Amino acid sequence: MMVVREQTPSEALAVVPIQVFVPASQTTTETDFEPTPMLQIEGTTETSPETPKQLQETTPTVPPAPTKIHPDAAALLMMARTASYVPKIDPGVPSFSLGLTDSSQEGASTQETERAKSPESANLIEELDNLIQKIASSVAKGNNKSPQIERGTGGECSGKFRTPGGLYQITDDMKQKCYIWGTRLKEDADGNTNEYEEMCTLIGQGEYILMRMHLVSLQAKSDIESQIVSAICLILNQKNEKRFQEQIYCLPPDIVCMALSDHPKGEFISPKTKREFKVEAYPSFIPFIDKKKLTLHRYIFAPVCHSGHWWLWLINTRKRKCHILDPLHKRAPSDERKDINKFTGYVFSRLITYAGGKPLQKGENEKKIKSSYVKISGQKISYDCAIYVMKWMELIEPENIKKGKYEWDNWPQEEVDHYRVEYASRILFSEMNRERDRTIRESSAIRLSKPSSEEVDHYRVEYASRILFSEMNRERDRAIRESSAIRLSKPSSVLLSPFCQINSADIETA
Repeated sequence: MMVVREQTPSEALAVVPIQVFVPASQTTTETDFEPTPMLQIEGTTETSPETPKQLQETTPTVPPAPTKIHPDAAALLMMARTASYVPKIDPGVPSFSLGLTDSSQEGASTQETERAKSPESANLIEELDNLIQKIASSVAKGNNKSPQIERGTGGECSGKFRTPGGLYQITDDMKQKCYIWGTRLKEDADGNTNEYEEMCTLIGQGEYILMRMHLVSLQAKSDIESQIVSAICLILNQKNEKRFQEQIYCLPPDIVCMALSDHPKGEFISPKTKREFKVEAYPSFIPFIDKKKLTLHRYIFAPVCHSGHWWLWLINTRKRKCHILDPLHKRAPSDERKDINKFTGYVFSRLITYAGGKPLQKGENEKKIKSSYVKISGQKISYDCAIYVMKWMELIEPENIKKGKYEWDNWPQEEVDHYRVEYASRILFSEMNRERDRTIRESSAIRLSKPSSEEVDHYRVEYASRILFSEMNRERDRAIRESSAIRLSKPSSVLLSPFCQINSADIETA
């Protein structure tokens, strides 16, 4: 209840009681207000109203503390600073000041009194301060640690991950930007390119560095570099899935590819070094082999590349059997390929033995390891063999190989082409990549080259005007003169204004 003074003709002074309705959730008084649909002003009549015995000012208070607080330090800090703030009245309720008394001191004392009476507000501030201190201390301790991926549920179609810059979601546009950024070569004035720029450092058993030239191989109609396949092997082996943690190990192809370069036709004595194959001859790639998984997992998926063509070895370490899944061939295409397969089987057996496991064959039979080709639907163009090999490592179920066949639904060519974009983003956005923040920062700034339909329409107008207004056009003056007399069908902003009304009487006719 508020009291105002009203000057009336009949009497010098009249008391006008005003009742203002305020929602119960925003009051601290113990008095229960009756629902009042609107502001009621009672003027003086012949009988003066009774003077109220007690005037009590309603003061909004802090809303009740939430039961759960989001553990974000910035949000908590904001909540702590504003916990004592008195919110404004709901915009839906009329709010005004009659300007009769100076209530600044009274309001301040009232708020202090209410905060002192509210133990919930004090407890909230204390809890928030303690929680902020804990979060700040934990952030200071883990300042040097790489950000962790925020794993989504199985129903999510795109991944989310948190970086020091915030929470990001791998959308299709983000993948396309990442692909453009990673596979685009730049050339300076001297003709030098940035193909040797370090783009990605995967942290596993060691630091596996990828340069831009490796990512460029993911462009359409390009043969994919072995470093890309090795990176996918490292990423798959780190996936927190039963398939890769207990059953299947993907062997990076670096040592096998280097061995085939020294033994190009599958010779057991290298024509270059005049020596037999030894794992110790390739020390720079040994750190990337997981010896434990290589000896304990039941299946080994081993990609192989020779003369620009990729195929996949599937090794059953329990039964000592080997299968070959070739995206292009259903059998060995030549005797040379048979020799290469024998030498490759020997290399795999030596790698397993080096890791502490049993060889695939003993003695001289180790150089005569047999491998059968599996009939499987594969690539449609010559550049996609590596794509099929990498996807097969994710999808092939060894138990489903029956009678030398593997039945599955092959992908359409559009989907195969899209996997190049997928693998670029998977490598660069991997939690193993030490340069992931740089990838996000620089690829986010890229504008996709595909124009919108409105931009395409505008380009038509642009090219027409460029041709007609060209200095080479002998009829340019005519183009300017006649086009200037044309009135565009689109009305101006003035005509579109709702305050502009034109009827037929306003139009001048000749």
